[in-house]
Amino acid sequence: MVGSISFKMSTTAHTEPMADEEEPLFSNLDLFLFSLIVGLVVYWFMSRKKPEPIPEFKKAPTTRETSFIEKMKKTSKNIIVFYGSQTGTGEEFANRMSKDAQRYGMKGMAADPEEYEMGELSRLSEIKNSLAIFCMATYGEGDPTDNAQDFYDWLQENDDEDLSGLNYTVFALGNKTYEHYNAMGKYVDKRLEELGAKRIFDLGLGDDDGNLEEDFISWREQFWPAVCEHFGVEALGDDSSIRQYELKEHTDINMNKVYTGEIGRLKSFEVQKPPFDSKNPFLATVTVNRRLNKAGDRHLMHLEVDISGSKIRYESGDHIAIFPTNDSALVNKLGQILGVDLDAVISLNNLDEESNKKHPFPCPTSYRTALTHYLDITNSPRTNVLYELAQYASDPKDQENMRKMASSSPEGKALYQSWVLGASRNILAVLEDMPSLKPPVDHLCELLPRLQARYYSIASSSKVHPNSIHICAVVVEYKTGTGRTNKGVATNWLKNKLVTDNSHKSTVPMYIRKSQFRLPFKATNPVIMIGPGTGIAPFMGFIQERAWLKEQGKEVGETVMFFGCRYKNEDYLYQEELEEAEKTQVLTQLNVAFSRDQEQKVYVQHLLKKNKEHIWKLIHSDNAHIYVCGDAKNMAHDVQTALYEIGEELGGMTRTQAIDYVKKTDDKGRYSQDVWS
Repeated sequence: MVGSISFKMSTTAHTEPMADEEEPLFSNLDLFLFSLIVGLVVYWFMSRKKPEPIPEFKKAPTTRETSFIEKMKKTSKNIIVFYGSQTGTGEEFANRMSKDAQRYGMKGMAADPEEYEMGELSRLSEIKNSLAIFCMATYGEGDPTDNAQDFYDWLQENDDEDLSGLNYTVFALGNKTYEHYNAMGKYVDKRLEELGAKRIFDLGLGDDDGNLEEDFISWREQFWPAVCEHFGVEALGDDSSIRQYELKEHTDINMNKVYTGEIGRLKSFEVQKPPFDSKNPFLATVTVNRRLNKAGDRHLMHLEVDISGSKIRYESGDHIAIFPTNDSALVNKLGQILGVDLDAVISLNNLDEESNKKHPFPCPTSYRTALTHYLDITNSPRTNVLYELAQYASDPKDQENMRKMASSSPEGKALYQSWVLGASRNILAVLEDMPSLKPPVDHLCELLPRLQARYYSIASSSKVHPNSIHICAVVVEYKTGTGRTNKGVATNWLKNKLVTDNSHKSTVPMYIRKSQFRLPFKATNPVIMIGPGTGIAPFMGFIQERAWLKEQGKEVGETVMFFGCRYKNEDYLYQEELEEAEKTQVLTQLNVAFSRDQEQKVYVQHLLKKNKEHIWKLIHSDNAHIYVCGDAKNMAHDVQTALYEIGEELGGMTRTQAIDYVKKTDDKGRYSQDVWS
């Protein structure tokens, strides 16, 4: 707002005017002052007028196409492969299926359901010979993956949706050791049928506890002939490699425009902006890194990272997701064996210009950055990678073996199982053991899956540590069948994240993944915590929170802990903290199973049976909440069996009734598991 200007004019009274001179109408002073006023007023009005802005001819912002129907029509696609993926495998399978379509004279596209309007499924019939394929992974205890949550909600909420024109099939990714095996894939398959869609091939079930790759290949080998028969088309018989990206080498580029490890936005690690999530992680400073076990061959560690100023909030039981980097020694060896300049700056650009996925990883970047930060070089390569790389083997025998391992023949499956999976060969080991195999590094970078974030149960309470997150983990290191030493990517990387006193501080890119693993809303509810080894992690947060509640003067129910380790003098994790909690009655009962301190092995499930009367009273009479954290395959299963047996013995139930009883506690949110295989 422009302020107004006021003038105070003073006049001089002439008491004795001259008689011989006529007085002019305006004196010189009056004219001067009048001119001044007019000038100032004109200036004031002129200054109020805003200068004309110089027009800028900016490129209109590109709006992401949310209609997959319009995109399919524009690009002449008739097959769309949606994926629900948490660790990247579902996305990888979807990409393989969309590339397969080309071999059958069709055109496919892989799609993230989070990026599209899924209500358009009913319109897919507008496209001739159209088909929707769903590669859906199950996360945790039967949950959808983060990127499929909205799609899951949409399926649940839209009972009046008519999908009668939709042809579909589902391949589910899961793990049999989990109670809700492949729940998401099964739900999508059943729900689409309920809404009128037509299933054109049986639901595929992939078991990661067995051989997920083999399950996928077997299903896929039967799926495509069924599709050909359904649409009346014939396979082209074209088995040649299909490139999805083309290489562009940058010889003269501003290095400020080159990605150096950022997950999403360029320079996001230099200028940190909340909110922080999977596409924009926060660089948390490591403030504590100490070894937890007193002795033994293994290295168990406790880390603390600082989240001050990040606005990140977490609850006890949540997971911290960490983006690790690959060992530089492995990256250098890959560079040597492929004879490549790792510091060459490149881009891999999608040949399909309409694709939402312009690059397989952030580009432009160097081969070194891609192999260090973006690509998974430590897991065993999947069969599609071997198949596509086979063409670069100069020895016909190597070519034959690689193609055989990628086939669905019993002999090929057995060879892949023994030579790749059984021997834990990563891509470097494959290249070392097949000297005739010399693939171009850009094609290898196209084929390798993305390096994924690793999830750890948070071992602290935000009530006690609002600006700090604690992690408890065991460093993974083992000898393979070929005599090599394989090291876990994230745990070995974290082990070396030392707290330094000089100007360089160790940081880790991280974000929070919310969990359903929560303390009861009512603090008076008893809790039973069962967690051997690093499964103790979330319970350290629970114990801190129960102690904090007591300090606030709140009434807190019984807090019972069942912890298991190998030897009391080696790997009794958090011994001092647990014994102090027992002393102050934050832990009303501490039960520790030292499995190898005596001839007869003792595990947490044995201690549960030993305390059966107390456990049964807490569960049956006192509304206790049960929490299990750790190994899904054996421990979690054995704990459940122990609870069934307690129900049979003290509840007078049959095994079927006991199973049903425990399931009801689960349905009521009183039985929670945070388990891994």
